[in-house]
Amino acid sequence: MLDEGRIGSLVDRLANRMIWRLARQRRRLETDVPLVSFTFDDVPDSALEGAAILEKHGVRGTFYIAGGLAGQVEPDRTLITPEGCSELAARGHEIGCHTHAHRKLRSIAGLAADLDRNAQYLKRAGVASPATNFAFPYNAAWPLSRAELRRRYRTCRAAGDAINRGSVDPMMLKAVEIRQPEEDARALTRWIDDVASHPGWLIFFTHDIASRPTPYGCTPQTFDHLVRYAVEKGCVLPVDAALDRIKW
Repeated sequence: MLDEGRIGSLVDRLANRMIWRLARQRRRLETDVPLVSFTFDDVPDSALEGAAILEKHGVRGTFYIAGGLAGQVEPDRTLITPEGCSELAARGHEIGCHTHAHRKLRSIAGLAADLDRNAQYLKRAGVASPATNFAFPYNAAWPLSRAELRRRYRTCRAAGDAINRGSVDPMMLKAVEIRQPEEDARALTRWIDDVASHPGWLIFFTHDIASRPTPYGCTPQTFDHLVRYAVEKGCVLPVDAALDRIKW
């Protein structure tokens, strides 16, 4: 018998697949140069190390913030504070929305109120520009949320392990995760080679950048390796800047 957690995971996978297959609001993604974006979810305070690495290579990233996690201390990580959010924005990085509650969308009864709450949190934190892009908590989309999200954001990002090319749903962008084991994370240069050979938009996502990362992050050395490789092979931009580049 399936337990509640496994049933929930199955529902999430089916919802994602249904949206990817059936969504009608698609746009043509055309680019003659390979585009790469580095994004962070949640965001742990160690992601500031990732920001510094991006800056070292002259580029910036997108950080999807869930205000309800602010400053939360967990056994293997501490979540970013309002001051950290403000610092990221001041350093030229894009701040996106990851809900306030950091719960799967299908379990948030008042999604509009939750998104308003996160916008207010970011404003109080000193982030001047409202978030224009969104990432699904746990990469779990929900069909009934699409109208509200489309009203507020230019894009939404899930996972999907694919490069965005051709006919693309802006409300369900695909991305590749940078996570443990470390040797697998370092080998993600193959995705950069792929997008360099056949231009499209490759979006990476991760969480912490630390010498002892969680299962959902990587070391500074590996992140530096990926960023340097991407800068050499393509055009590295935050999500909002990439959207401007493809004229969406």
